Amino acid sequence: MSQRAWLRAGLGVLAGTQVVLGLWIVLLPELFWKWPWVSHLPPYNEHLLQDFGGASLALAVVLCAAVAAMERRLVLTALVAYLVNSVAHLLFHARHLEPLSAASAAGFMALLGAAVLLPAVLLWPAADGAAFGGTDAEARRPAP
Repeated sequence: MSQRAWLRAGLGVLAGTQVVLGLWIVLLPELFWKWPWVSHLPPYNEHLLQDFGGASLALAVVLCAAVAAMERRLVLTALVAYLVNSVAHLLFHARHLEPLSAASAAGFMALLGAAVLLPAVLLWPAADGAAFGGTDAEARRPAP
């Protein structure tokens, strides 16, 4: 599989997770709130959850555009945006693990760590331009 195909697949995974998360929160905020890794941080706030769901869907739009266009600047922007969000999310939850069992906290941190690791790894082929063409000048040129 080429670097371009790996990059597109990774972006697709990130986009898919944001679509599922965003729709879940926007359409079923109470069900999302009942998830043990979320409900240990009361109080329930539907407005905040709806905003978070909308932001997740907005990030999904950018990621889907990057998957479709596979243009270097858009891919880099989408990956950095996802990485900023996932690092902030990881840091918040790392400071609020007390109510969770050790096994649950470890699983949660592993999941949030993967959400940081995948876009960080995808940044390498996106940044060096190899997934977009032969030369660096070609890599910067948008696709027709």
